[in-house]
Amino acid sequence: MKKKISMSLASRVEHLPPYLFASIDRMKQQAIKKGIDLIDLSIGDPDLPTPSLIVDAMKKAVEKPSNHRYPSYEGMLSFRESVAGWYKKRFGVKLDPNGEVLSLIGSKEGIGHIPLAFVNPGDFVLVPSPGYPVYATGTLFAGGKSYIMPLREENSFLPDLESIPKKVLQGSKLLFVNYPNNPTSAIAPTSFFKEVIRIALKYNIIVCHDASYTEIYFGEKPLSFMQIPGAKLVGIEFHSLSKTYNMTGWRIGFAVGNSKVLEGLGKIKTNLDSGVFQAIQEAAIAAFHMDSRDLAWIRNTYKVRKDILHAGLTRLGLHAVNPSATFYIWAKVPPRYNSMKFVNLMLREAGVLITPGNGFGEAGEGFVRFALTAEENRIREAVERMTEIL
Repeated sequence: MKKKISMSLASRVEHLPPYLFASIDRMKQQAIKKGIDLIDLSIGDPDLPTPSLIVDAMKKAVEKPSNHRYPSYEGMLSFRESVAGWYKKRFGVKLDPNGEVLSLIGSKEGIGHIPLAFVNPGDFVLVPSPGYPVYATGTLFAGGKSYIMPLREENSFLPDLESIPKKVLQGSKLLFVNYPNNPTSAIAPTSFFKEVIRIALKYNIIVCHDASYTEIYFGEKPLSFMQIPGAKLVGIEFHSLSKTYNMTGWRIGFAVGNSKVLEGLGKIKTNLDSGVFQAIQEAAIAAFHMDSRDLAWIRNTYKVRKDILHAGLTRLGLHAVNPSATFYIWAKVPPRYNSMKFVNLMLREAGVLITPGNGFGEAGEGFVRFALTAEENRIREAVERMTEIL
């Protein structure tokens, strides 16, 4: 039979912009096929190995027959207790592992699913721009409308909450914030989080704080939203082992905070996934019991790379934020370029792949993001190649 069915994508998919990092990956593969000696500073995927203590724990856990069955939906109690213990030690925050901690298949999964639990068609979701694309994508899938909050350098890359129209606030269900911030690397002060809580209480908005980068810092330790009085009343915090422990491929994260919000997210998850492989949870428990000083080498490695790249970009005349956290550098492109033209120039002429700022939202136009995920000598070489072009 030669006849084929006629297939059309659902409108929610047809209206979906190409996922930024999938597009970047295609650019990378095309450059490699052309034989380009590519220096990839685009995607935030650590090139450093997962600590051996975690790998060894995983090896042992994989061999346990009890781990070969379906895991619990909310996560093993021992895993949730370890999360609560880590939060108490790191942030001084007390969490009930029985209601205030939920395991995730990476924080991306939880961020993408939370709108399905609380957003009805037509509801607003407050989304930062530039920002992680999944905030807006999850909103689209739920039928909600993203209200864009621009993050401007003149406002320290914090959203101006006072500028949001009252009608939008009254119709909003969720507010996404992310500090330390991807892509700008900004850190939020206590005063900002207090204002977030005030707005959330006034307009009955659930706060979703993405805290994936709190453990990549180069000075003062960043805050958890949960440290601020009243945070549990209004929302939850997403976290991940991906960046802290170089475990991006392991796909394990968690959400903590308001039990009712976590219960709603959990209802979505029980219907769409079957939890995190228990062996990975056991490896994560080993990670949580590591001393933070044992992870200093990760931060020190990124600091050396940061200093090399920031100094090089400054010599090139590019205005770049010198980050206090994350492993990104957010830099302005020269006036004669837009973000994508600059990215294409660097890839074509220098063999250096970076991420266009407008891929994180319209407010990111005119910027590019460099990821510190290559060895020192390759970062130095990237600067040299860019110097020849610019």
